[in-house]
Amino acid sequence: MESALLKVLIFWMLTTPHEFAHAWVAMKLGDDTPVREGRVTLNPLAHVDWLGTVILPLLMSFSGAGFIGWGRPVNNDPAELRGGLNGMALVALAGPASNVIFAVLLLAAAAHGGPEIRSVCGTAAQLSLFLAIFNMIPVPPLDGSKLLLAARVPFFIYKELAHFGFVLLLLAMSLTSLGSCMSNSSWDTARAIFH
Repeated sequence: MESALLKVLIFWMLTTPHEFAHAWVAMKLGDDTPVREGRVTLNPLAHVDWLGTVILPLLMSFSGAGFIGWGRPVNNDPAELRGGLNGMALVALAGPASNVIFAVLLLAAAAHGGPEIRSVCGTAAQLSLFLAIFNMIPVPPLDGSKLLLAARVPFFIYKELAHFGFVLLLLAMSLTSLGSCMSNSSWDTARAIFH
């Protein structure tokens, strides 16, 4: 119970720099949509999606069926972004990149903390790396799917994939070893950075 709650709380905290990074890069590329919607902030409440950030991650943590969740998506207008679809790809990559950077910072904190700090920061770093890997899956609505558009995959294919994306992700995380493979990869990466 406590472990599941801590994991969800950490996840919520990790969605904040992730969504902020999307918003900040979009703003820097000329799209003021995130600014107008109040998303260029590190306030966690601005980025929470109660179903995706709290309820579903908590249920999956309790059930042991892997881990899936999301923050409130940052809206942006590709027509306003410098670089168009390529700019959109940069906005998409900013989220996972922020998770990697945050993981490095957490591991640096763990290296200089006591046992409890090491445990919490180590867990948070692993989850942050997991989110970076998970979000690069090229299935809508994940960040990796925007790379399909930047690669000029026909939009009708992307749209059809988007219709079933969420179901595909749930099935993949619940019925295959994808979740455990990503979890193992994130632990291995965390250990490699830490050492």
